[in-house]
Amino acid sequence: MFRSISLLKKRGFLQEKDKFSRRFLFSPILLIPLFLVFISGFLIKSIQGDFLVSNYSSHILTGFLGYFLAFFISYIPLERLRKYLLPFYFCTLISLFLTYFFGISVSGAQRWLNLGIFSFQPSEVAKLSTVLTLALMLDKKVISTLRDLVMPLLVVSVPWLLIFFQPDLGTSLVLLVLTGVMLYWSQMPVEWILILVFFIVTSILHLILPNALIFWIPFIGYLAYRSSKKKITFSVLTIFFHLLVAKLTPILWQYGLKDYQKDRLVLFLDPNREPLDGNYHLLQSKIAIGSGGFWGTGLFQGKLTNLQFIPEQHTDFIFSALGEELGFLGCIIVLFLFFFLIKKLINIATRARSEFESLIVIGIASIFLFQIVINVFMTIGLGPVTGIPLPFMSYGRTSLVINFISVGFVLSILKRSRSLRS
Repeated sequence: MFRSISLLKKRGFLQEKDKFSRRFLFSPILLIPLFLVFISGFLIKSIQGDFLVSNYSSHILTGFLGYFLAFFISYIPLERLRKYLLPFYFCTLISLFLTYFFGISVSGAQRWLNLGIFSFQPSEVAKLSTVLTLALMLDKKVISTLRDLVMPLLVVSVPWLLIFFQPDLGTSLVLLVLTGVMLYWSQMPVEWILILVFFIVTSILHLILPNALIFWIPFIGYLAYRSSKKKITFSVLTIFFHLLVAKLTPILWQYGLKDYQKDRLVLFLDPNREPLDGNYHLLQSKIAIGSGGFWGTGLFQGKLTNLQFIPEQHTDFIFSALGEELGFLGCIIVLFLFFFLIKKLINIATRARSEFESLIVIGIASIFLFQIVINVFMTIGLGPVTGIPLPFMSYGRTSLVINFISVGFVLSILKRSRSLRS
């Protein structure tokens, strides 16, 4: 590896000054994800049993591949990748579009492309490409007018639509969250962030309490009025788009979501309804976590996990296996590691050398944090089942590799900021 890196340095593509490089091989930012991969690998083996048919080895090997890939990427200055970001973004859009015609359908969702040697999930790649492209668009730009919002929102809306109609509700929510966080990081007014976030509230109110919109829409208009120089114009546009979202919500509900996704959202509001159908995952997950107690039943000793009571437990519900077999203590340790990782990413974002690099790190941190919170809340019954994976722990090779690539970008930014201060 070090020979290939030296060769690329001679060709001028990699950083020359690199006294921190070998130390980064053992950086907590790399070791924590690898440790989480190992823990989840053993949990996957416990879930699936027979080593020959389980995804245990695949998960561990992919984690090792991602670990060294991240270390290699840490040598590449992101500034030299700027000219490749838009082509990468458009290639991602093309792959998302191709899934509608050539994609592999699993459990009613068409999200994977088969390239013969391997298959991958373009929506996972879209998370990273959207962060990189948004950072490019928002670099050295303060969002102060509506015109400043056009390109960033266009960059997000195209992949969002393609992902939402796959359908992939979880990943589409991730794109919305990372957009809000990155816009806030680029000093967009907080009121504008709320107006964008409140589109979700408007949609939900139209479904469950439409009469409340009589008071809600004027409140949104007032929020827009007080936060813009062109008060009347901005208020009218804000009210118009919120009313438009309210009108489009039944169409998106009817044609944008599959029946099982509708059931998950409805059943979240009524957890005791149809326990053997759409809410089966959630009830069994809560039972498994509760049965683990403080210390857990022990690795490979979880009854619900061993007997596969929880469908898709090795992917979206891996946290329930952790709770049953390693107990409350194991869950706290894993959550602490996640917290430490996110804290490190935020610190790196605040100390990054350029706004472009800072936006990339905060975008990656927002993806990790949102997925962690939603996945854990989902498995313990505090959130709806949305199919959002737990970073570095849920089985999924595309997701795992993309997560490690993201960590590699963060290490590159950290290395560059340190070398400049030294």
